Amino acid sequence: MPPAFPQKAAWGTASSLRAWQQQALEAYFGEDGTAPGPRDFLTVATPGAGKTTFALRLARELLDRHIVQQVTVVCPTEHLKRQWAESASRVGIKIDPEFQNSQGKVGKEFHGIAVTYATVAARPALHRNRTESRKTLVIFDEVHHAGDGLSWGDAVREAFEPATRRLCLSGTPFRTDINPIPFVRYEEGPDGIRRSSADYTYGYGPALADGVVRPVIFLAYAGEMRWRTRAGDEITATLGEPLTQDQMSQAWRAALDPKGDWIRQVLAAADRRLTELRRAIPDAGGLVIATDHETARAYAKMLRAITGQGATIVLSDDPTASKKIKQFSETEDRWMVAVRMVSEGVDIPRLCVGVYATSTSTPLFFAQAIGRFVRARRRGETASVFLPTVPTLLGHAAEMETERDHVLDRPVREDGLDDELLAEANRERDTPDEVGGDEFAFETVEASATFDRVLYDGGEFGMQAAPGSVEEEEFLGIPGLLEPEQVSQLLRKRQAQQIANERRRKTGDPREDRTAAEDLHALRKELNGLVGAWSHRTGQPHGVIHNELRRTCGGPQLAQASAEEVRRRIDKIREWAARRRS
Repeated sequence: MPPAFPQKAAWGTASSLRAWQQQALEAYFGEDGTAPGPRDFLTVATPGAGKTTFALRLARELLDRHIVQQVTVVCPTEHLKRQWAESASRVGIKIDPEFQNSQGKVGKEFHGIAVTYATVAARPALHRNRTESRKTLVIFDEVHHAGDGLSWGDAVREAFEPATRRLCLSGTPFRTDINPIPFVRYEEGPDGIRRSSADYTYGYGPALADGVVRPVIFLAYAGEMRWRTRAGDEITATLGEPLTQDQMSQAWRAALDPKGDWIRQVLAAADRRLTELRRAIPDAGGLVIATDHETARAYAKMLRAITGQGATIVLSDDPTASKKIKQFSETEDRWMVAVRMVSEGVDIPRLCVGVYATSTSTPLFFAQAIGRFVRARRRGETASVFLPTVPTLLGHAAEMETERDHVLDRPVREDGLDDELLAEANRERDTPDEVGGDEFAFETVEASATFDRVLYDGGEFGMQAAPGSVEEEEFLGIPGLLEPEQVSQLLRKRQAQQIANERRRKTGDPREDRTAAEDLHALRKELNGLVGAWSHRTGQPHGVIHNELRRTCGGPQLAQASAEEVRRRIDKIREWAARRRS
């Protein structure tokens, strides 16, 4: 991004502050920059926007003004401690990332320490004594982790209640549970429900418009799955068709099973997409997010067979994991396979292609995982994420631009696939997930992939096609350097061409012999076309329009809506258009 505020950033963080970073500093210190700043400040900025740069610029200013004397950074993982220390060193702030509770004291050469939330929770009294001893700025990286259980929240409160300044950072300030996040302000709405209130917010939509983050193209793959239950029964189901929750769980697991062809075909498609992106972005890299160690190794073996090159494997219990991530970020290697631990905070800007090959479906984990691919280095870069046609995931993908707040005073969700807390999602795994318990124990017999659709900016494009087909290649071959509006135009063009080709292949009435699934697919296309036109007319994002239609007409997200529910939304948006014309 070109310099927006020359000479404003501390040396080493950036050649200049981005507009949002300058605005956030003005919100903290006042427009004239002379205010002492509040004790607590929550900054919510989309992954990849530059929260670290903003925080270190603020820390440097508070140190220089002698408002604080030391800095404590609290973050979720060991890797992030070192990442923070490296970034801080470039602006003249020396942070000790190797501090242990057993040390007690910090060397005089350091301005502060970087610790994990777990380290603080182990000895909160120690950290309280450090905080009381000198005027302290505490930076909470991904502060929602401070709510990972009441014991953690209590420990963080005890340790840092005496802090002179507290800066809370988050890219995804919402949680599956209802534990309050320490030092975050909650305000009660008209409905009587308390929601977190940020002091400054910079969402994905504005960041995309500013060229700070990349547009994300989601490529969804359906397919037929067949598995054998413990009782010996063989069951067949198709991703992309209406299934019960149990059937969906088992079909999803079969798709991710290395014994089937689904994941092999999707990895091959993702690698072809990576090759296309490398025409414009020579060092573009890919990341496969796996569920457990065993499948991660199997996926890496598949990638070697597909590409002829080895893939970097990062496992949660590997003491060299941080070193491997750093090495991968500095090379031009094609692929990394990781078990969850790179879902949040890890900075590898060259990641442009992702494969979401995990059964974790919480909105928090999904948003953090996609956040690994959105950091832009120059205008026009695009990111592509491959995922199974699972309604929960498609819903998350369609709501990329939705800004969420942490909500209290509501029941914990108990809907099966989406009730897993982030701590559970990120726990160390040596064996495959039991998605729903022993009753789901089964053996994958067959799993094949079918290109289903592309999701972008709240809309859906494309029709089902076989892997390796011309229709699939049309979407895999989208250029890697495009402005967001160019992506939309090209996707619409590819979809129109695909529909025209399909009609030419048929004789007589093109509506003849169409299945119920094809009718539903056509209705979704019609609705998305109308939403696109309404977006162009009103300037509203596609996701906002879809959410309003859903609120007005009722029913689930578009990916789960029935044909009748989609028709109601089509009628409603046509009603809006007619009313506006009149």
